[in-house]
Amino acid sequence: MIYKYKAVSQDGEMIEGYFEGNEKSDVLAMLKGNNYLTVSIEKDIEAEAQIDIFSSKVKKKDLAVFCRQFYTMLDAGIGIVKCIEILEKQSENKNLIKALGALYENVQKGFTLSEGMKKHPKVFPALLINMIEAGEVSGNLDTIMERMAVHYEKENKLENKIKSALIYPIALAVVSIAVVIFLLVAVMPTFIGMFESSGQALPVPTQVLLNISSWLTNFWYIFIVIVIGMIAGFATFKQTPIGRNFLDTLKLKIPIVKDTNVKIITSRFTRTLSTLISSGIPLLQSIDVVAKVVGNKVIHDRLAIAAENVRKGVALSRAVNEVGVFPPMVDSMIKIGEESGSLDDILYKTADFYDDEVEVALQRMTSLMEPLMLVVMAVVIGFIVIAMAMPMFDMVNTIQ
Repeated sequence: MIYKYKAVSQDGEMIEGYFEGNEKSDVLAMLKGNNYLTVSIEKDIEAEAQIDIFSSKVKKKDLAVFCRQFYTMLDAGIGIVKCIEILEKQSENKNLIKALGALYENVQKGFTLSEGMKKHPKVFPALLINMIEAGEVSGNLDTIMERMAVHYEKENKLENKIKSALIYPIALAVVSIAVVIFLLVAVMPTFIGMFESSGQALPVPTQVLLNISSWLTNFWYIFIVIVIGMIAGFATFKQTPIGRNFLDTLKLKIPIVKDTNVKIITSRFTRTLSTLISSGIPLLQSIDVVAKVVGNKVIHDRLAIAAENVRKGVALSRAVNEVGVFPPMVDSMIKIGEESGSLDDILYKTADFYDDEVEVALQRMTSLMEPLMLVVMAVVIGFIVIAMAMPMFDMVNTIQ
């Protein structure tokens, strides 16, 4: 849900904006984190309607191109309105084109760039909006756009590494399932008549296999309905709070997957926090934004607790350590950054380190998954072959 809020800053300035959250309490928490005095919070029906139009999120690659082109034009002295007009004409993403069209109209009406973007939170991420808002206040919007271009370029590179690492295991799983279905539906029925004419009692594995083959052959449509139902059920479960917590907890506990996930989360956490702090975003607000970027509900909730601890006066390094997920190096580096006054630079270097670690972890994960999947495939296909061969051996022994 999108909420429109009015608040008063510590300087007495009236602030209006939009915030995406499940309940009003989420907006109150955000305003409290920024030390704002809440005036009013109400659901924005108009923004909700616009979100329905632009429901699909924009890829990191498109955001990187958007920020890079925006920076280039701002650096060349082109005005913001003209930049948006040019970007709308040359963008290749349909959802981004529609959002830029609406953004162009809003900016012409007097909205700031960040205020216009807040109306389309499904297209423009909270991180980008907060950074642009900081750039508008400080007057260095071009520098902010350049930083965000680099940020999304690295995020896109990270996502591509993950996708590339998963291509082979997924392809192998699909081929394995296809081979098993072919054996059960196309090969197994040719042996049924021979087995039935022998008049012998079939071994249990063969009988089980024959039942499965017969069911798939005669009731394949039920099988398809069951598969579609399972996929739809899983997708629905994944969207629920319980489902997200369950799956995100699994990602942090499964031995093969845990190491890779922790390093991916660490890379995103350190790079995003570095980008926000270096742009002058308050620490508490930065942690709130980072919590939404890490892509894990469990970490999100723990970072919310960390933000509350920082608000109470606890050092960031200690609060991050108490999250209980990040490697020991992270809170150590943060502590060094706090003591030296170069936290943003230290975090950026830490992110670069974990980018390389992610690549190594992904290679290790795929190298472990491949033989495991091959073993599973060999066991399943071997069971089918043995189940088909056992009655043949029994018939040969009977003839002899």
